[in-house]
Amino acid sequence: MPKVSSVIVPYAAYLRVYEPLAAFPEPERGHWARYALRTERPSCQDELRRSLADLLPTPPVAVPVHESGDAFVLDVDGVVCVCPWRTRLRGWQALDELSGEFPPAVLDAVLPEVVRRQAAQDYERWLARNPDARPWIRTATWQVPLNWFVLVSDEEREYTKGTAEEAPVLRYRTPMVQARRRVARGLRTLRDAIEEGPLIDGLVEVGRWLEEFHPRSLVELDYGGLVHLVPAAELEGDHSAADVTEAVDALRREDGAAAGEAYGRLVERWRTVRDRRSAN
Repeated sequence: MPKVSSVIVPYAAYLRVYEPLAAFPEPERGHWARYALRTERPSCQDELRRSLADLLPTPPVAVPVHESGDAFVLDVDGVVCVCPWRTRLRGWQALDELSGEFPPAVLDAVLPEVVRRQAAQDYERWLARNPDARPWIRTATWQVPLNWFVLVSDEEREYTKGTAEEAPVLRYRTPMVQARRRVARGLRTLRDAIEEGPLIDGLVEVGRWLEEFHPRSLVELDYGGLVHLVPAAELEGDHSAADVTEAVDALRREDGAAAGEAYGRLVERWRTVRDRRSAN
């Protein structure tokens, strides 16, 4: 369980894929096999702190110069599975999305245009040499995208209350085959019930991403830094995956009222979380 730090970096949630070592070619497989033997490994908070530290110099470092050699490691039924950070790749992708998140004046103040342009050129050259590259981690700030909850079930929910020394944990873990099955079933139901829209588009995108990985992988939805934002009582009572399942099942039964009620709970819960962004 992650230790509470005096410097908490809010407020990101994560969707991660842990692949078995057999999915990686050599020499990368050997690197991860040795890495998995370490007794101490950095956390997601450590990764965020490093990224934010790169923004302090003048000019700021928008994307790490070198790719990270770190990963998250799990033992899944006796099989070592790893989720590489790929911080450099994810930094490039996040930078590409920034223009739609902030006004130009704010963006220029944080990352000057010349820095962003150079990073974009570096990414374009790198991508030409690595056209099949994809991240093992997806990040969302100030929310958990509702389409992520389609991948998991309430029975897979893991919640641990925080203590004076340890942060609370709220996450879901599910086998890749189960996550893919739920995506396919959810898409069929949604397409039969509603018109095309952001929810369907997001689920299609996540489904395509999952297809890139080994079928014996593990999928993890982790509330990450959101646990420091949401009050303990609300966190303990958060069963968003159950609400999503209820909404989809109701649509399958053509029960619009029940679907609307479950969806309403979700929207209200996550609106409250996003509203705290403005308050800060």
